[in-house]
Amino acid sequence: MRSNPEFWRLLDELVESSEIVIDRPRGSRHPRLAHIVYPLDYGYLAGTTSTDGEGIDVWLGSGADRTLNAILVSVDMDKRDSEIKLLLGLSEAEIAQVYDFYNEYDGMKAILIRRGEDI
Repeated sequence: MRSNPEFWRLLDELVESSEIVIDRPRGSRHPRLAHIVYPLDYGYLAGTTSTDGEGIDVWLGSGADRTLNAILVSVDMDKRDSEIKLLLGLSEAEIAQVYDFYNEYDGMKAILIRRGEDI
């Protein structure tokens, strides 16, 4: 498989045309699983729909840059779902934090796809 620039362009269009809602700020705890702490701002794109019926999930980096530089595709056996997560303006260290966030728990795993990367 190869990277598809149109895929990324369409995601850019979704990000640019949607309000970003942060419902789980950096350092907050998961509403049902108190041991889970969000390492970065986490939220969704208002007016969009993901596989869970909610808005498309986003992680925001600590800088002002909101460039979509990667996505994560997660699988969660507790929820029995899979979702896409948009990584907006994350540094390399922040990408590693979010990747680890999904892969440290049993029953939840994710893969990282960087923009422009052949898969």
